[in-house]
Amino acid sequence: MTIDRRRFIKTTAAAGFGFGAGSKGAGARVRAAAVQARRSPDIVVVGAGTFGMWTALNLQRLGARVTVVDAYGAGNSRQTSGGETRGVRTSYGDRPHGRLWTRWANEAIRKWTAWDEMGRDRLLPRLFFNTGDLILREATSEYIENTRAHWNALGTPYEPLTADEVAYRWPWVRFENLGVALYEPAAGVVRARRAIESVARVFEEEGGTIRIARAAIGARNGARLETVAVEGGEAISAETVVFACGPWFPKVFPRLMGNRIRISIGHVFYFAVPPGDTRFAFPNMPSYGVPGCTGWPALPPDHRGFRVRTGGRVGDDPDTSDRWIPAESHERPRQILERHFPDLVGAPINETRACHYESSVDRNFIVDHHPDFNNVWLLGGGSSEAFKFGPVLGEYIARRMLGVENDPELAEGFRLKDEEFGSSGRRGRD
Repeated sequence: MTIDRRRFIKTTAAAGFGFGAGSKGAGARVRAAAVQARRSPDIVVVGAGTFGMWTALNLQRLGARVTVVDAYGAGNSRQTSGGETRGVRTSYGDRPHGRLWTRWANEAIRKWTAWDEMGRDRLLPRLFFNTGDLILREATSEYIENTRAHWNALGTPYEPLTADEVAYRWPWVRFENLGVALYEPAAGVVRARRAIESVARVFEEEGGTIRIARAAIGARNGARLETVAVEGGEAISAETVVFACGPWFPKVFPRLMGNRIRISIGHVFYFAVPPGDTRFAFPNMPSYGVPGCTGWPALPPDHRGFRVRTGGRVGDDPDTSDRWIPAESHERPRQILERHFPDLVGAPINETRACHYESSVDRNFIVDHHPDFNNVWLLGGGSSEAFKFGPVLGEYIARRMLGVENDPELAEGFRLKDEEFGSSGRRGRD
């Protein structure tokens, strides 16, 4: 798509590209009035999750007119980012693209902090909690060595700790035969559902439109998609269409994405912290990573509990799947408590979360054109990590879509790969 250069420069200068700039005052009112004056949006974004909402907000702040369409709405309980909390850390020694993700995660932490600073004036809920992150292992590994190499290369602050230092700082944490301990002080935890709700609120206040409806491919004209079909309503025309469908991708594009996206369900438990015991609550306990589990302390003010995530199960239809964790899966998180947090043994479960995740073949993000349409973008492949990168991903994607970001190496890394899960070659086209 093309946007009038004069309007682009004028809007960008007025709004800025930071999270605080242009969010209120005359500039926002002018943009809101411009959006309302035009019937057809420049861009339609299908999906109001991490990829969709952050991209929509940044596109709008770069001068585009944007409408978001989602079957359930921003921050709903069925979307991947609709859970309670997500960790934000920079330890990606287990990924071939780990150096980039480490750099972006550092930037995301700064942007989450900036968002909270901006949000105070607008009475938005606090999202980011700087807990720090503690990695514990019996011995070093390729993951540990690569993570430290990324940190050293990028100047990310971290502390190698001895077993005695861990015991001194957090005596309620137990790890037998501890050989490696790394502490990342800048890491933290973000309120996930509230974050998406907050981005959606700012997007609408600045002139964007969110429609609750199920969307699909509409009218085509050769290699151009002319409209987005909306169930129970009139089709929406747009110059550019973005599909950010998360675990719904195999349903929306079964031939193209059916074998390029794998769906799983993560199991998350929130254990009650004993009354008056502040050891397992923020700010006294860091987020943590032990073999087979990640988690973090209870966060104020609601104190949903001490978070333990222990794998999950194969995913199914995200529209109809049960979002509860069966009793036979409760034993594993209790074993984690017994092994590493003995003072929480026997603690009741406050609640559980069963969240859909969608992973790409190479576990990297997908930011690419649909191969059959020259005005359709595909955004996804979150691979259990995209939420924490939301502020950075949205900025990158918006700038790339509007032609102000042109990094061939990034574009190649985020390309929709030809490889598929369990087969080779392309199965066909949608």
